[in-house]
Amino acid sequence: MADVRFSSVSKRFGTTEVIPSLDLVIPEGSFTVLVGPSGCGKSTLLRMIAGLDSVSSGQIALAGTDITRTAPSERGVAMVFQSYALYPHMTVAENIGFGLRLAGRPKDEVAAQVAEVAEVLQLGALLDRRPKQLSGGQRQRVAIGRAIVRKPRVFLFDEPLSNLDAALRAQMRVELTELHQRLGSTMVYVTHDQVEAMTMADQIVVLNKGRIEQVGAPMELYTNPKTPFVAGFIGSPKMNFIEGEAARSFGGDLVGIRPEHIDLSPGEGTWPAIVCHAEHLGSETLVHLKSGTIGRITVKVTGNAVIEPGAPVFANPRPGHEHVFSGGQRVAMP
Repeated sequence: MADVRFSSVSKRFGTTEVIPSLDLVIPEGSFTVLVGPSGCGKSTLLRMIAGLDSVSSGQIALAGTDITRTAPSERGVAMVFQSYALYPHMTVAENIGFGLRLAGRPKDEVAAQVAEVAEVLQLGALLDRRPKQLSGGQRQRVAIGRAIVRKPRVFLFDEPLSNLDAALRAQMRVELTELHQRLGSTMVYVTHDQVEAMTMADQIVVLNKGRIEQVGAPMELYTNPKTPFVAGFIGSPKMNFIEGEAARSFGGDLVGIRPEHIDLSPGEGTWPAIVCHAEHLGSETLVHLKSGTIGRITVKVTGNAVIEPGAPVFANPRPGHEHVFSGGQRVAMP
């Protein structure tokens, strides 16, 4: 295991600066998720740790050692890509052990380490199969096994679940989290999916246009977002934002309130509105409202609520759950 430290690191492609000067600590043994929209710089940061992209200025240290100019093969990191990149003509066992064989390790040692990794990833019964005979989730586990067998100090994951369907992504989130618990290794994981970030990470780094908006534990970012960007990116469905006179009444120029922190009343309340549409999800209902006072908002209601489009309702924010912003920064605690 090892920690990773960025000190005044920047990255430019030609004259275009994609990562302004940045400082970041990825603690030893943590599961740190870099999250943000496409083009925010998260994959670039990951590739700089791996040595696949050079650093324009600053320093990257791993376990206290400067690796800024170290060759990728000598950094002690292993990367799992969005594309599984498995060799189609090789079996699962051969794919997992390829790096060890390339390094000239004895056959017995390679076989023993492949068997150990296969047991961890529940691939023991599949070692003789080829990639085309595997499901998407099994292929992803093989790609992860190829990284584990190298026993790196840091694991790097670049959106590894994006090619899987929703059910398999949910399953693999659990498997990766449990794998981290078993190995105790430092893992850095890139995704644009805030649900993955919230459910897997013990530290989230929210990036926006190459800059760090906020670093913290998942629930810290959920309950105490420092900027409107973080407030809108973390949480599902996304936070409602209110401007104008309604926002000024709370003491800011922008007020955010999450859909789960608004109650509906048929008779009276804070904001009169009309139901536009209701999404019935079984355990909850997302009600989309239009209000002349605050514009369009979404409300999350527990259970399968029967709410007809066009029905008049009142939306009532729960006291103490407002997130008040002014000048792009948080100015009041909920």
